[in-house]
Amino acid sequence: MPKDKTASHIQVMAAVKEEFLEKGFDGASVRSIAARAGMSAAGLYRHYPNKEAMFEDLVQPLIREMDAWTQHHKEQSYERMQQGEEGKESLLGESMIDLIRKVVYPQKDVFQVLMKGAAGSRYEDFMHRYVEVQQKEMTQALDYMREHGYPVQEISKEELHMLLSAYTAAIFEPVLHDYPEEQMNHCLDMASRFFLPGWKEIMGI
Repeated sequence: MPKDKTASHIQVMAAVKEEFLEKGFDGASVRSIAARAGMSAAGLYRHYPNKEAMFEDLVQPLIREMDAWTQHHKEQSYERMQQGEEGKESLLGESMIDLIRKVVYPQKDVFQVLMKGAAGSRYEDFMHRYVEVQQKEMTQALDYMREHGYPVQEISKEELHMLLSAYTAAIFEPVLHDYPEEQMNHCLDMASRFFLPGWKEIMGI
């Protein structure tokens, strides 16, 4: 967390994002960030103790928002299934696509830093860890559906990991390539049409 919450912190954060977008975590330097912010390195240390803290303060709000969105949508989906509604479809498919549209795309610069500029930081395997969390949630959801009479197909953990990795990579792509919003939405619609029939078949919907 930053040490200093003065008005100059906004300027510092803009410089931090600009530096990490351009150079990634490995290539970024405290001296260069300070220059972008129009201050000395000593002045920058009033805000952050090190480069790691800067990177974390930039990406963590987005990660927390993504986690909160996913958790909220999961809870809603289980509630719908308990009520006998068709909420089971949103356990994975549309919820992740809506996540991209409503949470990730408005913060696409930070997402690009997280996905393309994290080498050398503790976030460099974010994609892998994200898929692992999704796999755990999906496994629990499929077990729940079996217990409640849905004809869920048998799928190995390796197969599920492969499919989730492909799906996640597909819906992340439009943001990573910085597509305009209209093109991004078209690509996400295409991904939905391509992947959702397969997920429905696995879920026994």
